[in-house]
Amino acid sequence: MERIPEGPERVNDYDAFAEAYAAENENSLVNAYYERPAMLNLAGDVAGRRILDAGCGSGPLSAALRDRGAVVTGIDASAGMLALAARRLGDGADLHLADLRDRLPFADGAFDDVVASLVLHYLEDWGPTLAEIRRVLRPGGRLIASVDHPFMAYTIREPRPDYFATTSYSFDWSFGGQTAPMTFWRKPLHAMTDAFTAAGFRLSVLSEPQPDPAARELFPEGFDDLATKTCFLFFVVEALPASGSVPSGSG
Repeated sequence: MERIPEGPERVNDYDAFAEAYAAENENSLVNAYYERPAMLNLAGDVAGRRILDAGCGSGPLSAALRDRGAVVTGIDASAGMLALAARRLGDGADLHLADLRDRLPFADGAFDDVVASLVLHYLEDWGPTLAEIRRVLRPGGRLIASVDHPFMAYTIREPRPDYFATTSYSFDWSFGGQTAPMTFWRKPLHAMTDAFTAAGFRLSVLSEPQPDPAARELFPEGFDDLATKTCFLFFVVEALPASGSVPSGSG
């Protein structure tokens, strides 16, 4: 998640409403029955894999991956969110307060996978973050990421800017009676894929999944809307060798 600036205007400050956000995230249609199942499906069999949950929040994805046999490390820029993650995951959880725009506190090749759930769209420049993620992944390791879909990001906010420009939009986000200012960054699809390529990744999967069918009865009013209008975009990208060359036999 994004660094919290100093001063009275604290943008993207999850500490301000960590408890309320985590409660909403736990069982909401968009998170619990759409985004999180999609991430787990893309991750596949993770038993024994070393996974970094980049922007782990209160830890629901970390917990699900650990339940499937992964060895999970979590990082987040919000101390409040990490406290909730520690409560969920237990005293032995490997959790670190870290900003994704800074150098990560891990050795080269430390992880088999990195998951970045709804995190990258907080960043104007993906380059330094992706370079660090590439560094801590072993060659052939995967980054599995979800972001606001470019179509949604350019249609839900008015006035609509130039699609091909990288632009920000801000709003007040409210949970449980608490409100905090949030800022997101919009990029065209080609800028996203170009950023992955420049950082030494090869695109493996581009996914626009459907929500879990079990949500139809639980959320009768919202299910059809989510099932027919795109919301998030999901990537699986593979870390190439440091030289950037494609391994022999791959294509």
